Amino acid sequence: MRIHLKLTANTQPVSFDHLPFLVGTFHKWLGENNIHGDLSLYSFSWLKGGKKTPKGLDFENGATWFISAYDDSTIKQLISGIRESSDVCFGMKVKEITIQETPNFDSRKIFSVNSPVLIKSHESEQKQQKHLSFVEIESDEVLTRTLVHKLERAGLDSQGVKVYFDRSYAFAKMKLVSYRGIGNRTNVCPVIVEGTPEQIGFAWNVGIGHSTGIGFGAII
Repeated sequence: MRIHLKLTANTQPVSFDHLPFLVGTFHKWLGENNIHGDLSLYSFSWLKGGKKTPKGLDFENGATWFISAYDDSTIKQLISGIRESSDVCFGMKVKEITIQETPNFDSRKIFSVNSPVLIKSHESEQKQQKHLSFVEIESDEVLTRTLVHKLERAGLDSQGVKVYFDRSYAFAKMKLVSYRGIGNRTNVCPVIVEGTPEQIGFAWNVGIGHSTGIGFGAII
């Protein structure tokens, strides 16, 4: 399930590195929970509708934001939290909520990315973490493995599911994204998910790749 939020205009400049504020708002609305961590069965988009200024981002006409979760009860809890406190960040408030049920997908779907996809791997010898690019074939293996892990955590069938980048997309690129001052090499490139309708709907909700719980890998 997904909720689409329309927000009022900001009253303060929105920091370029504002993802932590969105994470804080998400958990404020959710209240007491145990869903922190990289293996998040939810995802959320970046704020849309702003323009760059020397001081940050400006959403003079308001912003849009969506949040998706595999467990419908998470969405219902978020809605309850929004009704208690509609404040988001930088003076923005929720003025409208629209609920979208998980679509019925076929066995293959090309998704655009609303927020860049982060893929973490480890160098086997140095045990150092690196961020993979869409041009590396290994990235597909990691994307698939991550979704399989999430499906299994949710108690769903993971057999046969595949995730890979649509490398035919002419405008694919890498994007450096800062989160709490740490640079992350991310991918702006459509992804293809193959599997059962349930598996693809699950991916639509939980996002693709790592750190979907802090604003990466949201798909549309």
